[in-house]
Amino acid sequence: MSRAVVAVYGAAAVLTVTALTWTLWHGLEQPGTAVVFGLVIAVGELVRVRLPGAAHGDDGDGSATAGPVGAAGALGYALLGEVAGQPSTHGALQCVAVAVLATLAGLAPHVALGRAPSPDHLVRGVLGVGFAATCFQPLYNTGGLPALLSPGPYHALCLLAVTLLTGVCDALLGSVLARARTGRPFCPLLRDALRARLGIVPAIAATGAVLALGVAVAGLWALPVFCVPLLLTQFSFRRYAAVRATYRQTIASLARSTEVAGYTPHGHARRVAALSTATGRELGLSEPELTVLEYAALMHDIGQLSLVDPVVGGATEDLDPAERRRIAQLGGAVVRKTGVAADVAVVVERQADPYRDQPFTARIVRVANAYEDMVAGQPGIEGSLRALERLRLGSAHEYEPRVVEALARVVSRGVEGVTPG
Repeated sequence: MSRAVVAVYGAAAVLTVTALTWTLWHGLEQPGTAVVFGLVIAVGELVRVRLPGAAHGDDGDGSATAGPVGAAGALGYALLGEVAGQPSTHGALQCVAVAVLATLAGLAPHVALGRAPSPDHLVRGVLGVGFAATCFQPLYNTGGLPALLSPGPYHALCLLAVTLLTGVCDALLGSVLARARTGRPFCPLLRDALRARLGIVPAIAATGAVLALGVAVAGLWALPVFCVPLLLTQFSFRRYAAVRATYRQTIASLARSTEVAGYTPHGHARRVAALSTATGRELGLSEPELTVLEYAALMHDIGQLSLVDPVVGGATEDLDPAERRRIAQLGGAVVRKTGVAADVAVVVERQADPYRDQPFTARIVRVANAYEDMVAGQPGIEGSLRALERLRLGSAHEYEPRVVEALARVVSRGVEGVTPG
Protein backbone atom coordinates (compact mmCIF):
# COMPACT_ATOMS: atom_id res chain seq x y z
CA MET A 1 0.00 0.00 0.00
CA SER A 2 1.47 3.37 -1.01
CA ARG A 3 2.15 6.23 1.36
CA ALA A 4 -0.61 8.32 -0.20
CA VAL A 5 -3.23 5.63 0.49
CA VAL A 6 -1.93 5.14 4.04
CA ALA A 7 -2.03 8.89 4.67
CA VAL A 8 -5.60 9.30 3.37
CA TYR A 9 -6.92 6.24 5.17
CA GLY A 10 -5.05 7.21 8.33
CA ALA A 11 -6.53 10.71 8.31
CA ALA A 12 -10.05 9.28 7.87
CA ALA A 13 -9.50 6.75 10.67
CA VAL A 14 -8.21 9.38 13.09
CA LEU A 15 -11.10 11.71 12.28
CA THR A 16 -13.67 8.91 12.71
CA VAL A 17 -12.29 7.71 16.04
CA THR A 18 -12.02 11.26 17.34
CA ALA A 19 -15.56 12.13 16.27
CA LEU A 20 -17.11 8.98 17.75
CA THR A 21 -15.17 9.31 21.00
CA TRP A 22 -16.04 12.97 21.39
CA THR A 23 -19.73 12.34 20.69
CA LEU A 24 -19.91 9.43 23.14
CA TRP A 25 -18.13 11.41 25.82
CA HIS A 26 -20.19 14.60 25.51
CA GLY A 27 -23.48 13.03 24.45
CA LEU A 28 -25.59 13.66 21.37
CA GLU A 29 -26.66 17.28 20.97
CA GLN A 30 -30.21 17.77 19.67
CA PRO A 31 -30.76 14.02 19.19
CA GLY A 32 -34.02 14.44 17.26
CA THR A 33 -32.30 16.45 14.54
CA ALA A 34 -29.37 14.03 14.45
CA VAL A 35 -31.67 11.02 14.08
CA VAL A 36 -33.72 12.57 11.25
CA PHE A 37 -30.64 13.58 9.28
CA GLY A 38 -29.15 10.17 9.99
CA LEU A 39 -32.22 8.50 8.50
CA VAL A 40 -31.90 10.62 5.35
CA ILE A 41 -28.24 9.63 4.99
CA ALA A 42 -28.98 5.94 5.65
CA VAL A 43 -31.83 5.83 3.11
CA GLY A 44 -29.63 7.58 0.56
CA GLU A 45 -26.90 4.98 1.00
CA LEU A 46 -29.43 2.16 0.88
CA VAL A 47 -30.75 3.19 -2.55
CA ARG A 48 -27.38 4.17 -4.01
CA VAL A 49 -26.87 3.67 -7.76
CA ARG A 50 -24.38 1.28 -9.32
CA LEU A 51 -22.58 2.76 -12.33
CA PRO A 52 -20.72 0.67 -14.93
CA GLY A 53 -17.40 1.66 -16.44
CA ALA A 54 -16.22 4.40 -14.13
CA ALA A 55 -12.84 5.88 -14.77
CA HIS A 56 -11.57 5.31 -11.31
CA GLY A 57 -12.78 4.85 -7.81
CA ASP A 58 -14.55 1.63 -8.77
CA ASP A 59 -15.51 -1.19 -6.49
CA GLY A 60 -13.19 -3.75 -7.88
CA ASP A 61 -15.51 -5.10 -10.56
CA GLY A 62 -15.38 -2.33 -13.08
CA SER A 63 -18.23 -0.43 -11.56
CA ALA A 64 -18.71 2.44 -9.15
CA THR A 65 -21.52 3.58 -6.92
CA ALA A 66 -23.13 6.92 -6.23
CA GLY A 67 -25.49 7.96 -3.43
CA PRO A 68 -26.47 11.59 -4.03
CA VAL A 69 -29.28 11.62 -1.45
CA GLY A 70 -26.98 10.38 1.31
CA ALA A 71 -24.26 12.85 0.31
CA ALA A 72 -26.75 15.73 0.23
CA GLY A 73 -28.10 14.76 3.66
CA ALA A 74 -24.60 14.63 5.15
CA LEU A 75 -23.73 18.02 3.65
CA GLY A 76 -27.00 19.50 4.85
CA TYR A 77 -26.28 18.39 8.41
CA ALA A 78 -22.72 19.72 8.21
CA LEU A 79 -24.05 23.12 7.08
CA LEU A 80 -26.98 23.28 9.51
CA GLY A 81 -26.95 26.44 11.60
CA GLU A 82 -30.56 26.65 12.82
CA VAL A 83 -33.60 24.40 13.21
CA ALA A 84 -36.92 26.24 12.82
CA GLY A 85 -35.28 29.48 13.87
CA GLN A 86 -33.48 28.01 16.89
CA PRO A 87 -29.65 27.79 16.84
CA SER A 88 -28.23 24.32 16.39
CA THR A 89 -25.78 23.11 19.04
CA HIS A 90 -24.05 20.20 17.32
CA GLY A 91 -20.49 20.71 16.17
CA ALA A 92 -18.23 19.45 13.40
CA LEU A 93 -17.25 16.24 15.20
CA GLN A 94 -20.89 15.25 15.80
CA CYS A 95 -21.56 15.81 12.08
CA VAL A 96 -18.83 13.31 11.24
CA ALA A 97 -20.03 10.80 13.83
CA VAL A 98 -23.65 10.91 12.64
CA ALA A 99 -22.61 10.66 8.97
CA VAL A 100 -20.34 7.66 9.66
CA LEU A 101 -22.91 5.72 11.69
CA ALA A 102 -25.76 6.48 9.26
CA THR A 103 -23.62 5.52 6.26
CA LEU A 104 -22.67 2.20 7.84
CA ALA A 105 -26.32 1.51 8.66
CA GLY A 106 -27.38 2.24 5.07
CA LEU A 107 -24.60 0.10 3.60
CA ALA A 108 -25.23 -2.88 5.89
CA PRO A 109 -27.71 -4.57 3.47
CA HIS A 110 -25.28 -4.06 0.59
CA VAL A 111 -22.50 -5.66 2.62
CA ALA A 112 -24.76 -8.59 3.50
CA LEU A 113 -25.51 -9.12 -0.20
CA GLY A 114 -21.83 -8.91 -1.16
CA ARG A 115 -22.08 -5.68 -3.14
CA ALA A 116 -20.55 -3.16 -0.77
CA PRO A 117 -18.80 -0.20 -2.34
CA SER A 118 -15.06 0.27 -2.15
CA PRO A 119 -13.58 1.40 1.19
CA ASP A 120 -12.43 4.46 -0.73
CA HIS A 121 -16.06 5.60 -0.77
CA LEU A 122 -16.26 5.55 3.03
CA VAL A 123 -12.91 7.27 3.45
CA ARG A 124 -13.75 10.06 1.02
CA GLY A 125 -17.18 10.48 2.59
CA VAL A 126 -15.72 10.88 6.07
CA LEU A 127 -13.12 13.40 4.95
CA GLY A 128 -15.64 15.28 2.80
CA VAL A 129 -18.14 15.73 5.64
CA GLY A 130 -15.31 16.65 7.97
CA PHE A 131 -14.07 19.28 5.52
CA ALA A 132 -17.51 20.85 5.06
CA ALA A 133 -18.35 20.82 8.78
CA THR A 134 -14.97 22.25 9.73
CA CYS A 135 -15.38 25.06 7.22
CA PHE A 136 -18.86 26.00 8.49
CA GLN A 137 -19.66 24.90 12.04
CA PRO A 138 -16.89 26.68 14.02
CA LEU A 139 -17.39 29.91 12.08
CA TYR A 140 -21.16 29.81 12.55
CA ASN A 141 -21.24 28.71 16.19
CA THR A 142 -18.80 31.44 17.24
CA GLY A 143 -20.98 34.08 15.59
CA GLY A 144 -18.40 34.90 12.96
CA LEU A 145 -20.48 33.92 9.94
CA PRO A 146 -23.71 35.70 10.98
CA ALA A 147 -21.65 38.82 11.65
CA LEU A 148 -20.03 38.69 8.23
CA LEU A 149 -23.07 37.61 6.21
CA SER A 150 -26.61 38.66 7.01
CA PRO A 151 -29.34 36.04 6.44
CA GLY A 152 -30.26 36.06 2.79
CA PRO A 153 -28.60 35.44 -0.56
CA TYR A 154 -25.03 35.89 0.70
CA HIS A 155 -25.53 33.24 3.34
CA ALA A 156 -26.95 30.84 0.74
CA LEU A 157 -24.04 31.53 -1.61
CA CYS A 158 -21.63 30.84 1.23
CA LEU A 159 -23.24 27.45 1.84
CA LEU A 160 -23.14 26.63 -1.85
CA ALA A 161 -19.48 27.62 -2.07
CA VAL A 162 -18.58 25.31 0.82
CA THR A 163 -20.38 22.38 -0.80
CA LEU A 164 -18.70 22.99 -4.16
CA LEU A 165 -15.30 23.16 -2.46
CA THR A 166 -16.16 19.88 -0.78
CA GLY A 167 -16.83 18.37 -4.21
CA VAL A 168 -13.43 19.56 -5.44
CA CYS A 169 -11.84 18.10 -2.29
CA ASP A 170 -13.52 14.76 -3.00
CA ALA A 171 -12.25 14.82 -6.61
CA LEU A 172 -8.70 15.47 -5.36
CA LEU A 173 -8.91 12.62 -2.86
CA GLY A 174 -10.30 10.24 -5.46
CA SER A 175 -7.55 11.16 -7.92
CA VAL A 176 -4.83 10.73 -5.30
CA LEU A 177 -6.11 7.26 -4.39
CA ALA A 178 -6.49 6.26 -8.04
CA ARG A 179 -2.98 7.53 -8.81
CA ALA A 180 -1.56 5.49 -5.95
CA ARG A 181 -3.40 2.31 -6.97
CA THR A 182 -3.03 2.45 -10.77
CA GLY A 183 0.06 4.54 -11.40
CA ARG A 184 -1.84 6.63 -13.95
CA PRO A 185 -0.91 10.32 -14.38
CA PHE A 186 -2.54 12.51 -11.73
CA CYS A 187 -3.66 15.41 -13.95
CA PRO A 188 -5.77 13.29 -16.37
CA LEU A 189 -7.30 11.50 -13.39
CA LEU A 190 -8.24 14.80 -11.76
CA ARG A 191 -9.60 16.15 -15.03
CA ASP A 192 -11.82 13.08 -15.52
CA ALA A 193 -12.97 13.23 -11.89
CA LEU A 194 -13.96 16.88 -12.21
CA ARG A 195 -15.73 16.24 -15.52
CA ALA A 196 -17.63 13.32 -14.03
CA ARG A 197 -18.80 15.56 -11.20
CA LEU A 198 -19.99 18.44 -13.38
CA GLY A 199 -23.53 17.09 -13.37
CA ILE A 200 -24.01 15.46 -9.99
CA VAL A 201 -21.89 17.65 -7.67
CA PRO A 202 -23.77 20.92 -8.32
CA ALA A 203 -27.05 19.05 -7.73
CA ILE A 204 -25.77 17.57 -4.46
CA ALA A 205 -24.29 20.92 -3.43
CA ALA A 206 -27.51 22.80 -4.13
CA THR A 207 -29.62 20.17 -2.36
CA GLY A 208 -27.33 20.14 0.69
CA ALA A 209 -27.46 23.93 0.94
CA VAL A 210 -31.23 24.00 0.45
CA LEU A 211 -31.70 21.32 3.12
CA ALA A 212 -29.77 23.42 5.62
CA LEU A 213 -31.68 26.58 4.71
CA GLY A 214 -35.06 24.83 4.62
CA VAL A 215 -34.62 23.19 8.01
CA ALA A 216 -33.44 26.52 9.44
CA VAL A 217 -36.77 28.12 8.46
CA ALA A 218 -39.37 25.33 8.36
CA GLY A 219 -37.87 22.74 10.68
CA LEU A 220 -37.24 19.05 10.03
CA TRP A 221 -40.35 18.73 7.86
CA ALA A 222 -38.33 20.39 5.09
CA LEU A 223 -36.10 17.31 4.75
CA PRO A 224 -38.51 14.95 2.93
CA VAL A 225 -39.86 17.83 0.81
CA PHE A 226 -36.45 18.63 -0.61
CA CYS A 227 -35.09 15.06 -0.72
CA VAL A 228 -37.91 13.52 -2.74
CA PRO A 229 -36.99 15.25 -6.07
CA LEU A 230 -33.37 14.13 -5.77
CA LEU A 231 -34.48 10.62 -4.85
CA LEU A 232 -36.68 10.44 -7.97
CA THR A 233 -33.77 11.70 -10.06
CA GLN A 234 -31.61 8.97 -8.55
CA PHE A 235 -34.07 6.28 -9.62
CA SER A 236 -34.08 7.74 -13.15
CA PHE A 237 -30.30 7.64 -13.16
CA ARG A 238 -30.45 4.01 -12.08
CA ARG A 239 -32.46 3.24 -15.22
CA TYR A 240 -29.94 5.10 -17.34
CA ALA A 241 -27.09 3.11 -15.80
CA ALA A 242 -28.94 -0.14 -16.54
CA VAL A 243 -29.47 0.86 -20.18
CA ARG A 244 -25.80 1.77 -20.52
CA ALA A 245 -24.71 -1.56 -19.05
CA THR A 246 -27.03 -3.45 -21.44
CA TYR A 247 -25.65 -1.44 -24.37
CA ARG A 248 -22.09 -2.40 -23.54
CA GLN A 249 -23.05 -6.06 -23.08
CA THR A 250 -24.65 -6.02 -26.54
CA ILE A 251 -21.47 -4.67 -28.10
CA ALA A 252 -19.35 -7.25 -26.26
CA SER A 253 -21.65 -10.06 -27.47
CA LEU A 254 -21.42 -8.82 -31.06
CA ALA A 255 -17.63 -8.66 -30.77
CA ARG A 256 -17.57 -12.33 -29.69
CA SER A 257 -19.22 -13.38 -32.94
CA THR A 258 -15.79 -13.61 -34.62
CA GLU A 259 -14.62 -15.93 -31.85
CA VAL A 260 -17.70 -18.13 -32.09
CA ALA A 261 -17.24 -18.36 -35.88
CA GLY A 262 -13.59 -19.36 -35.43
CA TYR A 263 -12.06 -16.23 -37.00
CA THR A 264 -10.26 -14.98 -33.88
CA PRO A 265 -8.90 -16.69 -30.74
CA HIS A 266 -11.09 -16.90 -27.66
CA GLY A 267 -10.93 -13.69 -25.61
CA HIS A 268 -8.97 -11.77 -28.26
CA ALA A 269 -11.38 -8.82 -28.48
CA ARG A 270 -11.63 -8.54 -24.70
CA ARG A 271 -7.85 -8.54 -24.30
CA VAL A 272 -7.37 -5.93 -27.03
CA ALA A 273 -10.06 -3.76 -25.41
CA ALA A 274 -8.38 -4.05 -21.99
CA LEU A 275 -5.00 -3.15 -23.45
CA SER A 276 -6.40 -0.29 -25.51
CA THR A 277 -8.31 1.24 -22.61
CA ALA A 278 -5.35 0.98 -20.24
CA THR A 279 -3.05 2.53 -22.85
CA GLY A 280 -5.54 5.32 -23.52
CA ARG A 281 -5.67 6.11 -19.81
CA GLU A 282 -1.89 6.11 -19.70
CA LEU A 283 -1.92 8.69 -22.50
CA GLY A 284 -4.46 10.88 -20.70
CA LEU A 285 -7.56 10.34 -22.87
CA SER A 286 -10.84 11.67 -21.52
CA GLU A 287 -13.63 9.37 -20.39
CA PRO A 288 -15.74 9.82 -23.58
CA GLU A 289 -12.66 9.04 -25.69
CA LEU A 290 -12.00 5.94 -23.59
CA THR A 291 -15.56 4.75 -24.20
CA VAL A 292 -15.11 5.11 -27.97
CA LEU A 293 -11.75 3.37 -27.68
CA GLU A 294 -13.18 0.43 -25.75
CA TYR A 295 -16.09 -0.10 -28.15
CA ALA A 296 -13.85 0.16 -31.21
CA ALA A 297 -11.34 -2.29 -29.72
CA LEU A 298 -14.10 -4.79 -28.99
CA MET A 299 -15.36 -4.61 -32.58
CA HIS A 300 -12.13 -4.06 -34.50
CA ASP A 301 -12.14 -7.57 -36.03
CA ILE A 302 -15.81 -7.69 -36.99
CA GLY A 303 -14.90 -7.26 -40.67
CA GLN A 304 -13.23 -10.69 -40.69
CA LEU A 305 -16.67 -12.25 -40.92
CA SER A 306 -16.53 -11.36 -44.65
CA LEU A 307 -13.58 -13.74 -45.22
CA VAL A 308 -14.24 -17.10 -46.84
CA ASP A 309 -11.29 -18.70 -45.05
CA PRO A 310 -10.29 -17.47 -41.59
CA VAL A 311 -6.83 -15.99 -41.12
CA VAL A 312 -4.55 -18.26 -39.13
CA GLY A 313 -4.82 -17.17 -35.50
CA GLY A 314 -7.00 -14.22 -36.53
CA ALA A 315 -3.83 -12.12 -37.01
CA THR A 316 -4.42 -9.61 -39.80
CA GLU A 317 -1.17 -7.62 -39.38
CA ASP A 318 0.69 -9.84 -41.86
CA LEU A 319 -2.00 -9.68 -44.58
CA ASP A 320 -1.68 -7.72 -47.79
CA PRO A 321 -2.42 -4.00 -47.10
CA ALA A 322 -5.27 -4.00 -49.61
CA GLU A 323 -6.89 -7.00 -47.93
CA ARG A 324 -6.47 -5.42 -44.51
CA ARG A 325 -8.08 -2.23 -45.76
CA ARG A 326 -11.01 -4.16 -47.24
CA ILE A 327 -11.59 -5.99 -43.94
CA ALA A 328 -11.41 -2.72 -42.01
CA GLN A 329 -13.87 -0.98 -44.34
CA LEU A 330 -16.33 -3.86 -44.06
CA GLY A 331 -15.95 -3.82 -40.29
CA GLY A 332 -16.72 -0.10 -40.19
CA ALA A 333 -19.81 -0.66 -42.33
CA VAL A 334 -21.05 -3.36 -39.94
CA VAL A 335 -20.48 -1.10 -36.94
CA ARG A 336 -22.46 1.72 -38.57
CA LYS A 337 -25.43 -0.59 -39.07
CA THR A 338 -25.46 -1.55 -35.40
CA GLY A 339 -26.33 2.00 -34.37
CA VAL A 340 -23.10 2.49 -32.43
CA ALA A 341 -21.65 6.02 -32.44
CA ALA A 342 -20.05 7.04 -35.74
CA ASP A 343 -16.73 7.70 -33.96
CA VAL A 344 -16.46 3.98 -33.20
CA ALA A 345 -17.02 3.07 -36.85
CA VAL A 346 -14.32 5.53 -37.95
CA VAL A 347 -11.77 3.92 -35.63
CA VAL A 348 -12.63 0.44 -36.96
CA GLU A 349 -12.55 1.34 -40.66
CA ARG A 350 -9.27 3.27 -40.37
CA GLN A 351 -7.30 0.38 -38.84
CA ALA A 352 -5.45 -0.39 -42.08
CA ASP A 353 -4.49 3.22 -42.90
CA PRO A 354 -0.94 4.53 -42.36
CA TYR A 355 -0.77 5.45 -38.68
CA ARG A 356 -0.04 9.12 -39.41
CA ASP A 357 -3.41 9.34 -41.20
CA GLN A 358 -5.34 7.62 -38.42
CA PRO A 359 -7.26 9.22 -35.54
CA PHE A 360 -5.28 8.86 -32.33
CA THR A 361 -7.73 6.32 -30.91
CA ALA A 362 -7.30 4.17 -34.02
CA ARG A 363 -3.54 4.20 -33.49
CA ILE A 364 -4.03 2.85 -29.98
CA VAL A 365 -6.27 0.00 -31.12
CA ARG A 366 -3.81 -0.86 -33.90
CA VAL A 367 -0.85 -1.12 -31.52
CA ALA A 368 -2.84 -3.09 -28.93
CA ASN A 369 -4.13 -5.48 -31.59
CA ALA A 370 -0.64 -5.97 -33.04
CA TYR A 371 0.79 -6.68 -29.60
CA GLU A 372 -1.95 -9.22 -28.87
CA ASP A 373 -1.35 -10.94 -32.24
CA MET A 374 2.39 -11.08 -31.58
CA VAL A 375 2.18 -12.60 -28.09
CA ALA A 376 -0.42 -15.19 -29.09
CA GLY A 377 0.98 -18.59 -28.20
CA GLN A 378 4.01 -16.98 -26.47
CA PRO A 379 2.86 -16.21 -22.92
CA GLY A 380 5.27 -14.83 -20.38
CA ILE A 381 7.93 -12.17 -20.22
CA GLU A 382 9.95 -13.47 -23.16
CA GLY A 383 7.05 -13.30 -25.60
CA SER A 384 6.04 -9.87 -24.30
CA LEU A 385 9.56 -8.44 -24.69
CA ARG A 386 9.84 -9.88 -28.20
CA ALA A 387 6.52 -8.32 -29.20
CA LEU A 388 7.47 -4.91 -27.75
CA GLU A 389 10.79 -5.03 -29.61
CA ARG A 390 8.97 -5.68 -32.90
CA LEU A 391 6.57 -2.82 -32.20
CA ARG A 392 9.45 -0.44 -31.49
CA LEU A 393 11.19 -1.49 -34.69
CA GLY A 394 7.96 -0.75 -36.57
CA SER A 395 7.50 2.67 -34.98
CA ALA A 396 9.03 4.45 -37.95
CA HIS A 397 6.31 3.38 -40.39
CA GLU A 398 3.64 1.16 -38.83
CA TYR A 399 2.96 2.22 -35.25
CA GLU A 400 2.71 5.48 -33.30
CA PRO A 401 5.85 5.65 -31.08
CA ARG A 402 4.04 7.36 -28.18
CA VAL A 403 1.44 4.62 -28.14
CA VAL A 404 4.06 1.88 -28.24
CA GLU A 405 5.88 3.33 -25.23
CA ALA A 406 2.65 3.85 -23.32
CA LEU A 407 1.65 0.24 -24.01
CA ALA A 408 5.07 -0.92 -22.80
CA ARG A 409 4.50 0.87 -19.49
CA VAL A 410 1.02 -0.62 -19.18
CA VAL A 411 2.23 -4.16 -19.90
CA SER A 412 5.11 -3.78 -17.45
CA ARG A 413 2.58 -3.06 -14.68
CA GLY A 414 0.21 -5.79 -15.82
CA VAL A 415 -3.41 -5.56 -17.05
CA GLU A 416 -6.18 -7.98 -16.17
CA GLY A 417 -6.55 -10.50 -18.95
CA VAL A 418 -3.26 -9.48 -20.61
CA THR A 419 0.09 -11.20 -20.47
CA PRO A 420 2.27 -9.08 -18.16
CA GLY A 421 5.71 -7.93 -19.10
